[in-house]
Amino acid sequence: MAVQTALNFLGKKRPPKIPGVVVVYGKEPFLRQLVIAAVRHLVLGEGEAELSLTRFEGKSAEPRDVFDELGTLAMFGPQRRLVVVESADEFVTRHRPLLENYVEHPKSSGVLLLDSPLWKTNTRLHKAIAKNGLPIECKPPSPAKLEDWIIGWAATAHDLQLEHAAAEMLAEIVGPQLGLLDQELAKLASFAATEKKIDVATLSEVVGRTRAKTVWNMLNHAAEGNASAALVEMDRLISEGEDPTSLIGQIGSSLRRFAKATRLIEADEAAGRRPSLRRALEGAGVKSFVLANAERQLRQLGRARAGAMNRWLLEAELAVRGNSSLNARTVLERLVVRMSRQQQAEQPSRAAR
Repeated sequence: MAVQTALNFLGKKRPPKIPGVVVVYGKEPFLRQLVIAAVRHLVLGEGEAELSLTRFEGKSAEPRDVFDELGTLAMFGPQRRLVVVESADEFVTRHRPLLENYVEHPKSSGVLLLDSPLWKTNTRLHKAIAKNGLPIECKPPSPAKLEDWIIGWAATAHDLQLEHAAAEMLAEIVGPQLGLLDQELAKLASFAATEKKIDVATLSEVVGRTRAKTVWNMLNHAAEGNASAALVEMDRLISEGEDPTSLIGQIGSSLRRFAKATRLIEADEAAGRRPSLRRALEGAGVKSFVLANAERQLRQLGRARAGAMNRWLLEAELAVRGNSSLNARTVLERLVVRMSRQQQAEQPSRAAR
């Protein structure tokens, strides 16, 4: 079968028949969990399904044990077995030729599911599974479709009706982290036990007062040049369970808008037009409910730091992807400190007046 995206696979009213080998891949863990649960249901159904399900850890799994389980008939429950190799990247790397051979010549009626966050799509194994099995790519919806996903998932999973403006605000606060979005929607569902309609005011009360406030405080302190206070807010977020890599992505969306707004201001100046900070921020995609805060932050940052944000973010993102020996937290700390440094040679620009 051709590669399917997780969102398409999960959204089908008539899902496909599950072949003998499935690979669920991509760095979006929440979608991988949903897809694996859906495949499990399609293969094993309900009832005594657990009796026909075996899980292996990728680091320690051996092919002999995996293939033996695939070929074993269950005494109870569904006759078709499902064998899941979790965190399968290392297993795939160690046993790629055996897996290629199995995909081409399966010897059982069971289903082998490889959960592989770092799966490579330019390999013979991927092409073989695309031909004879089912590859499912788990990536978050595009920024343009994220708000629609939030509204749909809120209704499907949490019985909530989110106003579009509320979904827009939640996407701005949390970013494209689907697991975190689901957690925030669960909080909203608990808060709105009887009234299931969520507007911007309710969202601000339940979600915005905690996590978003801390993220915005971190950005505010960095923009003001107060590195120590910004690092305190960063440490608070991490101690509450935030992943440093995710935080880079979350603050990155705001910082890229500052960089774009700076370019728009410079374009106005070059064309002889009177620049407008608010108009530039709106043109950069800043939402109305954070516009005043963003305007203040950009004034504090100044032109030199705001204009350098794209380069700094790119360097940080490459570092956490393996271009540096530093861990993600250290990379984030360096980015925050870099943002916080006052540019000694910078003169107040027209964009900051």
